[in-house]
Amino acid sequence: MDSFGFRDGQLYVEDVPVSLIAERFGTPTYIYSAATLRDHAGKMKEAFAELKPRLCFAAKCCSNVAVLRTLVQSGCGMDVVSGGELYRALLAGCKPEDIVYAGVGKTAAEIRFALGQRDGVEPAHGSVRLPEGPIGCFNIESEQELAAIASEARAMGVRAVAAVRVNPGVKAGGHEYITTAHEESKFGLPIDLAEAMIKRFAGDKHVKLSGLHMHIGSSITDPQLYVTAVERMIAMIDRLAVAGVKIESLDLGGGFAADYQTGDAPAPREFAKRIVPLLADRVRGGLRIVLEPGRMIAANAGILLTRVLYTKQTGARKFLICDAGMHTLIRPSLYDAFHFIWPVSVSPQHEPLRRSEALELPGLEACDVVGPVCESGDFLAKQRMLPPVTPGELLSVFAAGAYGMSMASRYNSHPMPAEVLVSGDGVQLVRRRETLADLVAHER
Repeated sequence: MDSFGFRDGQLYVEDVPVSLIAERFGTPTYIYSAATLRDHAGKMKEAFAELKPRLCFAAKCCSNVAVLRTLVQSGCGMDVVSGGELYRALLAGCKPEDIVYAGVGKTAAEIRFALGQRDGVEPAHGSVRLPEGPIGCFNIESEQELAAIASEARAMGVRAVAAVRVNPGVKAGGHEYITTAHEESKFGLPIDLAEAMIKRFAGDKHVKLSGLHMHIGSSITDPQLYVTAVERMIAMIDRLAVAGVKIESLDLGGGFAADYQTGDAPAPREFAKRIVPLLADRVRGGLRIVLEPGRMIAANAGILLTRVLYTKQTGARKFLICDAGMHTLIRPSLYDAFHFIWPVSVSPQHEPLRRSEALELPGLEACDVVGPVCESGDFLAKQRMLPPVTPGELLSVFAAGAYGMSMASRYNSHPMPAEVLVSGDGVQLVRRRETLADLVAHER
């Protein structure tokens, strides 16, 4: 599942004791495993190899440039949803042609940047020069966006490549906030509207409208949901062909679940077993496939390391008050999401053999794991069974590599945490901890 595990009562990331990282860099800190990132990306590629997909990592889930670079060096492209993510992808060494750009609210400046206009974009990370040229594909979400991209492309004298994001009417995802392909969603277009728009604009001189895109939700564990959606997209491709419109690419999006608890999610091969047979002949006929996994690659590749500041026993509850909370990991508060939490150092009887909300081990006690933020919704777990913990001890919040640091905030004026990337026995600080001065650096 990942490269985090206990040895003689101590949690390791690859070949490094997590406690040593705390000593060196403090807490709260995000820790990523390069081996896990590469392994998960490799399993996805292997599972879908027959479709020869372009694998574009969803940068929104974990956007640190060093993490993105690790995946680019493993052969991944990038799925971005803002000009800032596009900038990060380019800094990470991703070729523009290996980038797809989704999102409902692209500004004119972002569109020009994606089409290759680099003027006015300041270089970063020393002498890094941003690569030239337009991105591989825009995923278009509305007719007005199509018009905006066509207008900017015309002004720049280039032709954009685009796919239309289609909602195939499949409601999928682990929470109502992460279901995206139904008729009430702000994303994409229903099949009938998308089909009509493609027919009208198929011959546009400034936008090559030659692809379809779908993303049906997140944390999906049922492959049948993809089967239903893909079948509807295939039927749409066939109807467009009869109308004289050739679809050259099909982007299946992402949404593949990760193991927040051991055994939660099917392996990539389980999804591929159902999806590949639907598309193999199409691929042999020239159809190009794009996949946009994020969580499945990154979630279990990262942990959030936090220190217990105080413990407090009231009449009804025991609280572990930590230096990490909703400002460093908002998923429990926002989505009621489960993250396995465990002390970094434990006695042999408390080494967990699996990650689960209910472990049958001796001497556990129910605790609310909470943060320092002045909100009642500031918690990482409620009534979680844990070994006895005292102030000063370290806790690890597992499966925090996706939508952890990327959704962190400075609420209550807490500086942003550090990020560390581990490869074997090598430890690299890839984002320094913010200082108090950093909090006000942009204010006037």
